[in-house]
Amino acid sequence: MDSYSDSDITIRPLDISDADDFMQWYSDEKVSKFCSWEAFTSKEAAVQHVIDNVLDHPWHRAICVSGRAVGSISVTPFGGNDKCRAELGYVVGSAYWGKGIATRAVKMAANAIFVEWGHLERLEAVAVVENVGSQRVLEKAGFMREGVLRKYYLLKGEPKDVVMFSLLSTDPQVNYFMDSS
Repeated sequence: MDSYSDSDITIRPLDISDADDFMQWYSDEKVSKFCSWEAFTSKEAAVQHVIDNVLDHPWHRAICVSGRAVGSISVTPFGGNDKCRAELGYVVGSAYWGKGIATRAVKMAANAIFVEWGHLERLEAVAVVENVGSQRVLEKAGFMREGVLRKYYLLKGEPKDVVMFSLLSTDPQVNYFMDSS
C-alpha cells in the first residue's frame, strides 16, 4: 500500500488537459457504482461531460497526488432560502482507495469553502447506505452523521437510502482546519 504525506495531496481546478487522468475514474465501474453517472466508455464522452458539467461549476476541483489528478471534489450551493448550505461530492479512482486521499481532500475542500463562501453555515454530504467507504471518509474528515434518509436519492433511476452528514461553520474542527491547513 502506498502512503502519501499531506503535502503530496492537493486540490486544484480540473482541466481538459487532465483527460487521460480523469478517464481513470470516469471509466471505472467500481467508481461509478455509487455515482449518478454511468462509467464512460470513451475519452470523448468524458471530456464532453467535463465541458458540460465541470468547467462552469461554481466550485469543482481535481484531487491530485504529486500533481496528478486522481479524483475530483465539488461543492454545489443551494439557492433561495437554502443558500446558507451547500452539498459536497467527491470521487477518487479505485486504485487510490483506502490511502487517506479522499479524507484529506474533503478536509481541504471544507477549509477552502468556508473561507471562500463566508455566508455558508452548513456543508452537507450524502452517501448511499451501501457505500461504507464513503461514509468512513466523511466521519474521518469530521462530518457528523445525522441519520438515514429513506429513498432520498435517485441512483441510476432507482431510489436509494442515504446517510446524511454535515459540517457546520461553527463546528470546532472547522476552525482547526482553518488554522492548520
